[in-house]
Amino acid sequence: MIPVTEFRQFSEQQPQFRVLKPWWDVFTDYLSVVMLMIGVFGCTLQVMQDKIICLPQRMSMPNQTILLPNKTELVSPAVPQDVHEMMGLKTNLDLQQYSFINQMCYEKALHWYAKYFPYLVLIHTLIFMVCSNFWFKFPGSSSKIEHFISILGKCFDSPWTTRALSEVSGENPEEKDKKCSASRAILNVSVEGNLDNLEKTQSLKSIPEKIVVDKPTASALEKKEGEQAKALFEKVKKFRLHVEEGDILYIMYVRQTVLKVMKFLLIIAYNSALVSEVQITVKCNVDMQDMTGYKHFSCNHTMAHLFSKLSYCYLCFVAVYGITCLYTSYWLFYRSLKEYSFEYVRQETGIDDIPDVKNDFAFMLHMIDQYDPLYSKRFAVFLSEVSENKLKQLNLNHEWTPEKLRQRLMTNHNNRLELQLFMLSGLPDTIFEVTELQSLKLEIINNVTIPASIAQLEDLQELSLYQCYLKIHATATSFLKENLKVLRVKFDDSRELPHWLYHLRNLEELYLIGSLSPDASKNVVLESLRELKNLKTLSLKSNFTKIPQSIVDVSSHLQRLYVYNDGTKLVMLNNLKKMVNLTELELVHCDLERIPHAVFSLTNLQELDLKENNLHSIEEIVSCQHLRKLTCLKLWHNSICYIPEHIKKLGSLERLYFSHNKIEILPSHLFLCNKLRYLDLSNNDIRFIPPEIGVLQSLQYFSVTCNKIENLPDELFFCKKLTTLKLAKNTLSLLSPKISYLVLLTHLELKGNHFELLPPELGFCRALKRSGLMVEDALFETLPSEIRDKMKTE
Repeated sequence: MIPVTEFRQFSEQQPQFRVLKPWWDVFTDYLSVVMLMIGVFGCTLQVMQDKIICLPQRMSMPNQTILLPNKTELVSPAVPQDVHEMMGLKTNLDLQQYSFINQMCYEKALHWYAKYFPYLVLIHTLIFMVCSNFWFKFPGSSSKIEHFISILGKCFDSPWTTRALSEVSGENPEEKDKKCSASRAILNVSVEGNLDNLEKTQSLKSIPEKIVVDKPTASALEKKEGEQAKALFEKVKKFRLHVEEGDILYIMYVRQTVLKVMKFLLIIAYNSALVSEVQITVKCNVDMQDMTGYKHFSCNHTMAHLFSKLSYCYLCFVAVYGITCLYTSYWLFYRSLKEYSFEYVRQETGIDDIPDVKNDFAFMLHMIDQYDPLYSKRFAVFLSEVSENKLKQLNLNHEWTPEKLRQRLMTNHNNRLELQLFMLSGLPDTIFEVTELQSLKLEIINNVTIPASIAQLEDLQELSLYQCYLKIHATATSFLKENLKVLRVKFDDSRELPHWLYHLRNLEELYLIGSLSPDASKNVVLESLRELKNLKTLSLKSNFTKIPQSIVDVSSHLQRLYVYNDGTKLVMLNNLKKMVNLTELELVHCDLERIPHAVFSLTNLQELDLKENNLHSIEEIVSCQHLRKLTCLKLWHNSICYIPEHIKKLGSLERLYFSHNKIEILPSHLFLCNKLRYLDLSNNDIRFIPPEIGVLQSLQYFSVTCNKIENLPDELFFCKKLTTLKLAKNTLSLLSPKISYLVLLTHLELKGNHFELLPPELGFCRALKRSGLMVEDALFETLPSEIRDKMKTE
């Protein structure tokens, strides 16, 4: 006999799988166990007891009368009138005879339903059990289910889940601050009532977990727990991407339910028709006269009464089972089980960014809701970016302590204490404890949120955001409006431009760097800069086709404008005329072919930079004579072939950059700009330096590196204020002893020429040291040893 426990594996799964069995599956499992017991019990009776007992049947002769005992009357002719004594064949095998008769009649006369009823019950029940559980074992589904159960258990037990539900309410910081005091008051008033009513709660949805939001939280998560929670977020993301691709679990569950319904209808149909065939008395006509002497037998089916009761009982259980399956079918087809909404979780917890899911992921969540909705609620925490960001924030705070941040402080070119953070997962809250911070530079950091606690950085004046998507608290915006002086923003998309920058009324310097499409370039600054009343410096690095109209809003007080294009031709520069207070103007890489005429209206201009354009001729430079304050002119990295003679009219020039052009001849008129202190003519095709260079008595920096100069005029050494002289990469072969006149010289470049020796008069250049003398080592050795030793002495 097979014990019932051997079938347990068909009806029971691993304990953790119970969360995916709704109440109807559990109920039908119990029904299956009862039906299985009926089948096993019937099969046991079939094996252990005699199935049928048969006796010969008395048969009367036709057309005879029978005298009944104690009666004198004759019965009708239809009743046998004479009863013959039944005589069978006498053998010594009586027991075997009747056993044989029982077996023959059992096989020939007993209805098949009465014989095989227990086995039918057993087979049908096993089919029901398989239909209820095979989707847990099927290779295409079991991996998803096992993975889901594993993740679900970890999410449910994770310390982060409880902390997230209690701390991460999903509210905006502004709303949280507003509700904070109100919620405390409500809690104080209603806490006693809540304790009384909590036991009466009927469903999960009526238990607001946000009741613990303002309670004192536990200590910070340990590093190990934080890492485990972080790994869970990654697992949930990957699992969601994998499972949402298909709906194999849903389809298999639908198929097994349909199969059970069809099986139920089949069992009800044929059992109802055949249950009456289970009879106690069975007529058996078997031609066995040669063996027993009898042909007709009357048999008693010993199990008929019990089997009849069992069959009716079995039909009742099947009917209940079928009704449950019909309800399951209604649940499957009436509800949208391939979509799952966390709306009630979002309302309860306040975590508004929990996404809805679909396909098999949604189906499994619907299944565990039938077990306990608390599972999906706690699982939802790991679908939320708000919750994940909060966890990352805690990990960041552990990693970046205030002491570690202070070690990274450096002084930048504006002489401010600067902290630079690069490619972090967020902004550590500990940064706001470094109160001496003056400049904050954030590079490639996603999901940066600046809270109200930035107000603790009272000395903060400079903020740099390079490819950072930024969210900011309203209180933090007010702080930046009052304190921020310098803002740098580098963006890939114009949508990354923070809208609060247009309201920084105390901002003095604004630097915007980013590429824009041709359509968007008309409005690089999407909103007006009118509120930036104190803006003095504006730097725009993009791909403009014209000066943005919004710059006009600050044209009256703007002093420095830097425009760096990516080679896109800049046209329509008439807006420049309105910027009458400009002192510095840079139009770099803008594909300009002429010096813009609008520039000549900027009477306060002191510095003009036209680097990396397409200038071939600068005849219009004569108009620069109206720019009385112009002291610096940068025309480097162009294609200028010659310098017009009316450059002499720029009498206020102090710095002039002509490097990286195609100039071959230096006009003597150039040296009539006698205020020049800085003259850069490097990387050209110059062969000769006019002696008029001696007029530049204020010259301190002179560079003709990378030209074709063969000789130097002696007048060059009359410029006694020279501190830097760059003559490298020319064709010079002799350095005049008059170099001794340059007593202030600190930097001299001679590499890449044809010198054979250096004049010992270099020793009179007392400020020149070995580190400032750029010359080959072999050539340096031609100097007298005492001069070499003196130069090596710093």
